[in-house]
Amino acid sequence: MVKTDPRWGVIDEASIAEARALIGVPLRRDRMRWNEAATRDGIRQFAEGVGDDNPLWHDEDYAKATRWGGLLAPPSFLYAIDATIVAPKLPGVQWIYAGTRWRWYDVIRVDDAFDVDVRLTEMEEKQGRRFGLWVLQKGELVFRRGDGGLVCVAEGRTARTPRRQRSKKKDGDASAKVAKPPEPPRTYDPVLATDSRRGAECRIWDSIKVGDGIGPVAFPLTLDRIFAWYTGAQGALHYGGAHGDSVRYRRRHDDFEINAKTGAKDSAARGHFSSKEGKDVGMGGTYDVGLQRIAWVISFLTDWMGDDSHLAEVDIDVVAPNLVGDITYVSGEVTGCWIDGNAFVRLSIEGRNQKDRVTTTGHAVIALPSQANGPVTLPLFGGDPARWTSPPEESD
Repeated sequence: MVKTDPRWGVIDEASIAEARALIGVPLRRDRMRWNEAATRDGIRQFAEGVGDDNPLWHDEDYAKATRWGGLLAPPSFLYAIDATIVAPKLPGVQWIYAGTRWRWYDVIRVDDAFDVDVRLTEMEEKQGRRFGLWVLQKGELVFRRGDGGLVCVAEGRTARTPRRQRSKKKDGDASAKVAKPPEPPRTYDPVLATDSRRGAECRIWDSIKVGDGIGPVAFPLTLDRIFAWYTGAQGALHYGGAHGDSVRYRRRHDDFEINAKTGAKDSAARGHFSSKEGKDVGMGGTYDVGLQRIAWVISFLTDWMGDDSHLAEVDIDVVAPNLVGDITYVSGEVTGCWIDGNAFVRLSIEGRNQKDRVTTTGHAVIALPSQANGPVTLPLFGGDPARWTSPPEESD
């Protein structure tokens, strides 16, 4: 018989205080790192896991002909260096990935190796009808090359919520048989990312206007795509690894779910592979990995901007579940244009599913070549981590 610590999965002032004591402390990250360097194989496998076949990531001859002179990695590749889940303590309390703010000062070149400094920065206590007391944990991640050059500063956001207890419904219980509303007409008509890829055709800042729209581009979610994401981006490390490592991990870490038939502790990732388990944790079915959806947004943007530009910032919130069979239609609108060393545009970002429900929101900042200002120069702001940019109207 498995006995569970009565404090397992509990959110209260004591458990919050234990986590808050780690604010500012460098954190161990062995469970969050799939790659240490942007090797050619690592880049290819990650891009395939996202479904991003941009030749800048995998075609060496193509990449050599660009301004970069060689292969780059997708900006989202840093998820494979560190998953950006900064959620220490609160043992047994469910993780729900809430979003990332990425700020890339430079591109990621083939064979770049990284040192990552990770610290918890904030604990926000929140109240909600669905979970009662829950916590939003924020962490800062600083990615530097081995030579010390700054590549990126990121903020990872993770919601820590109580796990939902299963409610046993009795036979004949009327509350167990709730009529479902009729499904809206399906609009399955995905536009492949390659259909909107700018590539070597330079996108010039001077031709961009506030109000310009981009997209939508459709990203269908299938089980295959979830498996591909795990293969390219994280494996099973976050959940204890493969069998032997997993057994040892679960001896040290209790788990809410015990298999009713075998008594074995089940994987914390089970909701990403099983409709039944996804419903048990309150997501409504088999659901995506939040990092994967943000990587889709990033591929949408790198396709739009073309080879000569630089994706400077993406700040995305994952606001609703994305279930297997759903389609995320990602679109954007230009909301600002300004020059601050480089010529920048800001875009609002939105993802809606086939039922017209907003599941993803945020914004992006892109540095574009300009007829008046010249090509994009990197690293942005000389690689000064204290320096960033925003539209003039936001800076006042």
